[in-house]
Amino acid sequence: MAGRGLLGAAAALLLALALALARGDIPRPEEAARMARFVLHNCDWGALATVSRQEGLRGQPFANVFSISDGPPGPPGGSGVPYLYLTEMEISVQDLEINSNASLTVSLAQTPYCKKHRYDPQNPLCAHIIFCGSIVKVNDSEADIAKKALFSRHPEMESWPKDHNWFFAKFNITNIWVLDYFGGLKIVTPEEYYSVKP
Repeated sequence: MAGRGLLGAAAALLLALALALARGDIPRPEEAARMARFVLHNCDWGALATVSRQEGLRGQPFANVFSISDGPPGPPGGSGVPYLYLTEMEISVQDLEINSNASLTVSLAQTPYCKKHRYDPQNPLCAHIIFCGSIVKVNDSEADIAKKALFSRHPEMESWPKDHNWFFAKFNITNIWVLDYFGGLKIVTPEEYYSVKP
């Protein structure tokens, strides 16, 4: 009986996903690059993991939450570039000054999608993306793009204390892993990621 219950639950999950796909809510599982773009664009924040330089944690992984944006919300979709608004006073930014390598995880768990379908955040159908790469300050020509992307989603940022010397940065993506279905992670190259329409 317990086995039937599990099979029934799995069938219900697959049916719910099929219906969501039929409505065009999310990209299909075989569209891993498009899924990565979709999830990033629909998330306002992510967990950024750095290599800590802090006393007692030196060399250890350290995850922290950051507001992100790849462009203004809604269609047609963003640039795919995760932008951040940072200050050197922030503990993770201090880590990045020594080692700019980091990973960034974003998940549909922070959107209404997974709750609507009753997917636990750890359920593969509640898609999440892991980006690896480095954090770099944007140049002057890209600063306006980053500002528009971030302030359109996070208007409070405009009022943050000026004496904190905020600056715009981006996550320079080198590797992408997508978990959006059963069967394990999918690897997407940055070239595939940036070439798809969101």
